[in-house]
Amino acid sequence: MKLQCDVEVVNRMLPTFGMKSRGKGSRAVLCIGKHLDKTSQRCSVYLMICTAKDRTGSKYKLKDNIEKFFTWFVEEGKATADANSLKNFLSAARLADRGSDASSLPLSTLTPVRARDVEQPKKKLTIVSKKDYPLTSSFPYSLEQLQVSYCKLSRVDTRMLSLKALRKLDLSNNHIKKLPATIGDLACLSELVLHSNHLEAFSEALCLSTLQRTLQLLDLSQNRLQSLPAQFCQLRELVNLKLDDNKLVSLPFHVGRLAKLRFLSAAHNQLAVLPGDFRKLRLENLDLFGNPFVQPNTLDHTMQLTFPVSLQELASRAVANLRIPYGPHLIPAHLCRDLELAKTCDCGRFCINFYIKTAVSMNLHQVSHTVVLVDDMGGTDAPVQQHFCSLSCYSEFLDNSLRRGIR
Repeated sequence: MKLQCDVEVVNRMLPTFGMKSRGKGSRAVLCIGKHLDKTSQRCSVYLMICTAKDRTGSKYKLKDNIEKFFTWFVEEGKATADANSLKNFLSAARLADRGSDASSLPLSTLTPVRARDVEQPKKKLTIVSKKDYPLTSSFPYSLEQLQVSYCKLSRVDTRMLSLKALRKLDLSNNHIKKLPATIGDLACLSELVLHSNHLEAFSEALCLSTLQRTLQLLDLSQNRLQSLPAQFCQLRELVNLKLDDNKLVSLPFHVGRLAKLRFLSAAHNQLAVLPGDFRKLRLENLDLFGNPFVQPNTLDHTMQLTFPVSLQELASRAVANLRIPYGPHLIPAHLCRDLELAKTCDCGRFCINFYIKTAVSMNLHQVSHTVVLVDDMGGTDAPVQQHFCSLSCYSEFLDNSLRRGIR
């Protein structure tokens, strides 16, 4: 049995001579196997430790030679080796210490190791040429940063999705059209860079995956996205979001829920108006240059009201206004989806599917410290949606707007 890990061998007599151990482990290969004891001319089970400085290895007899096994770090997941492999290795060492029959132990040949076996685990790998892309070998399991660019990938390689320590994945400048939902299984992923691909959608499954708790940077610029799902705003750890040079006609309805977002760029899209929730953002840098924003006029509106208001609408408004808990286990799923898209009226109450909608001008400095000009004319204003739950709320808004001379 062999195990690759970081090992520190400590001589407990050092303090007696006023010396300290260096307190740092070295990359090593541990082996358990048989070795002929030249003194007794008997084969015994030994533990062999091979390092970069000593590839031939140092051997330690196991039988009746271990005072105690410490397994706290194994149980808490703090060991530098794979937890399951380490548990099996310690189990074999314990059996050898007790003198168990060697035939029942998973033994290895005690031979010198190769140099690559005792190298430090590779944490970063950059591939920027198709000829360098590995076709037959696997990616190092220890990778924390992986960049694969200019390789003409049409899909995400499934071998990348098994890299459980991966923190940054850069697949920019490829031909990827669709993202697998299993990217959401990368439990440590904090940066996902996908600019300059052929993406046409960002799936709901990714928004509801473990990326909710880990993803801080997402670069989707220079793709073919026309919209983002409502669930996109579940990625609440996002700090930096890049959406430039797509075909987006709108931003997610509840974009204001991205409370940690500090950098947002969505330049050169097809945005005509921003969602009302946009007002809740608190950014450090905002870039919306090159979007065909409409010139807002409070008298231009969309009327989506019926008289009288339907009972379903009244009930849904009551649930939203009174903050009554709901879910698919209590009400139909389509009503849950409607409630997730509840609009806030100027009066502070909610409306669901029946409302009056218009657009008002907002200076983007209200939501961001630094603002890139919206157009070549030097403006920093953009239209934001405004909803009203009734005719009386809309009329009161118009009266106030006219008094302030706003059109």
